[in-house]
Amino acid sequence: MEKNVIEQVFGINVFNDEVMQTKLPKDVYKSWKKTLESGEDLDSDIANVVAHAMKEWALEHGATHYTHWFHPMTGITAEKHDSFLSPATESKPVLEFKGKELIKGEPDASSFPSGGLRATFEARGYTAWDCTSPAFLREDSGGVTLCIPTAFCSYTGEALDKKTPLLRSMEAISKQAVRIMKLFGYDDVKKVSCSVGPEQEYFLINHEKYLQRKDLIFTGRTLFGAPAPKGQELDDHYFGIIKERIAVFMKDLNQELWKVGILAKTQHNEVAPAQHEMAPIYSTANIATDHNQLVMEIMKKVAKRHNMECLLHEKPFEGVNGSGKHNNWSIVTDTGINLLDPGKKPHENTKFLLFLSAVIKAVDENAELLRLSASNPGNDHRLGANEAPPAIISIFLGEQLEDIIEQIVKGDVSSSIQSSQLDTGVHVLPVLKKDATDRNRTSPFAFTGNKFEFRMLGSSLSIAGPNFTLNTIVADVLQDFADELEKADDFDSAVNDLIKRTVTEHQKVIFNGDGYSDDWITEAEKRGLPNIKSMVEAIPYLVSDQTVQVFERQNVLTKAELESRAEINYETYSKTINIEAKTMIDMAGKQYIPAIIQYVTSLADSVNSITAACSSVDVSVQTELLTKCSSLLATAQKALTQLEKVTAEAAAKEEGQEQAVYFKDVVFPAMDALRSPIDELEMIVDQDYWPVPSYSDLLFEV
Repeated sequence: MEKNVIEQVFGINVFNDEVMQTKLPKDVYKSWKKTLESGEDLDSDIANVVAHAMKEWALEHGATHYTHWFHPMTGITAEKHDSFLSPATESKPVLEFKGKELIKGEPDASSFPSGGLRATFEARGYTAWDCTSPAFLREDSGGVTLCIPTAFCSYTGEALDKKTPLLRSMEAISKQAVRIMKLFGYDDVKKVSCSVGPEQEYFLINHEKYLQRKDLIFTGRTLFGAPAPKGQELDDHYFGIIKERIAVFMKDLNQELWKVGILAKTQHNEVAPAQHEMAPIYSTANIATDHNQLVMEIMKKVAKRHNMECLLHEKPFEGVNGSGKHNNWSIVTDTGINLLDPGKKPHENTKFLLFLSAVIKAVDENAELLRLSASNPGNDHRLGANEAPPAIISIFLGEQLEDIIEQIVKGDVSSSIQSSQLDTGVHVLPVLKKDATDRNRTSPFAFTGNKFEFRMLGSSLSIAGPNFTLNTIVADVLQDFADELEKADDFDSAVNDLIKRTVTEHQKVIFNGDGYSDDWITEAEKRGLPNIKSMVEAIPYLVSDQTVQVFERQNVLTKAELESRAEINYETYSKTINIEAKTMIDMAGKQYIPAIIQYVTSLADSVNSITAACSSVDVSVQTELLTKCSSLLATAQKALTQLEKVTAEAAAKEEGQEQAVYFKDVVFPAMDALRSPIDELEMIVDQDYWPVPSYSDLLFEV
């Protein structure tokens, strides 16, 4: 029987465990696995054999070059390609790839964001092989390249990337979770891994239309645009029939993802027109991070292949839902125990309740930090709107667990709300087993059965930041728990007291209601929960005394590394808004205002021509339009002048927090002031005069 297409292509471009077993000598493979499991340094002889096998495999697939593939603080990936050529005395080339080339690379560190960790003249940086994430091949019109996942650090050892702190945080939470498991008698548990599954939302539009919009090209979102006559109000796009053109794209995308070992599973239409989603099966946090970066890159590549453009901005179109990324996070032992699985009787599952209480405490004490981890300039357009969780961090546990928490607080835990059956009332349909609790899509941090769904992330974000933040803050709480419980004379009594004390002190962060309601904003304020409405307001918490203490104690980021990331965040925000403002100035001055002037001139000519031909003819319609358009045109020109002024003033501000705050408080409102009259004019001006594709063109012509 012929293999299914998934079986045919899955993992064919991955140097995975199966390939290694066939390519490596048995003793080398065993040594390699032992090194991987123990976390010890890789022996140079073993590294040489692995590198040779990796090269031979890559050459068999047509590769000519290799690259250390890493995640700098730009939020996207980076790579420098080297061929397998080595010097030879004869004319015939020698193809070599040694262990030292596999383990270490040396890209220029001076041109990547460093937040002051590296001066411009200090160029040296290193990439270090992340041997826990398999190498893979990238195939495109430029050939085949062997991509080796790596971490990126400076000459002096500081992390210059998003992968390094993620790997550090995985070690931190594993260390502390293992301590807890041993207290429960699980001596066979040697390691605990973070399991992550990121859902990815995106838009697809026609490539030709995209090329006619400078705002999409330069910023990823439309800076101008009046609503289309139809949006998402009928809810007919969500889970609707997938258009054939989109289905062909999804088929091609799936095969490209499967080739590099990405477990792409779910695909469907999302809420907004032209919006879609894909979701993979879970994998460990660092592999999931690598895979999600690949997902975004491959989506864009495949879209162009189908004469479309993939938009990953959090809010590419005003007035319809933007795109997010739901980060499903859990922790699992190397023996297969999901530590966030409540079991059939969660009220009796002390181990689960202890880990649950650790997450509750960590989220409550570090809400501002979690808010920042999900932030970028684009996500400020979504958070708090009726499409994404509010900017207020809270935890949804559902009826079953909330009931247990209330019992714990009162001091008498005796039962769990059990799942029931759902009778549809139709005899030919089966009776369905209901979950013990409903889901809450308005919660930023929701328990969904055996994991937490961190729902706040923006669609273009690397998931490394949110996950190393989660890992670190939970690890820190687990360390306190382990320190206390290891000293206890009576473990059972001590663990129950600890759970009760923890959930009692941090119960305020639990909220099962409507996170979109105004009442919740008032209630959250009464509870003392922070409501941080912008990325800029969240950045200072990255360098607070509490954050520095937690991250340094867990050996994830030093104070200097945290300070550098704060500077990079301020810089990223300022540069993003500056590019958007300059793009608006360019479009308004060179496209919109000239087009509107042409239309106004045509109206004036029409009034004059008709009046000259017959003075008694009613030209009130043309006159009214002329008056209204001229008034809006004057407003737009005034707003353009003001935006030019404040954008120039922003450039003179001191770089860092002062400049970012100015962009948020002064430049951004000036951008809105320019957009408003031009969007209103779009609803009036003849479409033959309008210089760019409309929302109708972009969202409904795919």
